[in-house]
Amino acid sequence: MSAELINLAAATTAGRLGAVAYGLAAIGPGVGIGLVFGHSIEAMARQPEAMPIIRTNMFLGFALCEVLALLGLVVPFIFQK
Repeated sequence: MSAELINLAAATTAGRLGAVAYGLAAIGPGVGIGLVFGHSIEAMARQPEAMPIIRTNMFLGFALCEVLALLGLVVPFIFQK
């Protein structure tokens, strides 16, 4: 095999591994976002007077979970060969 073909195969494999890594990295934030919104809705139903504080904390938790998903998207591109 030529060196160009081997390099192409390695690049394709690295791209596929990056996609798998992002897929696995998206599982955690997906679960976290579901928990954040589910528990915040439950808290708002139990204490409607605390809704502004709960909503602020909900969006803060959502943002932190979303950062993990974005990190999982960027890291395979940074560490590719």
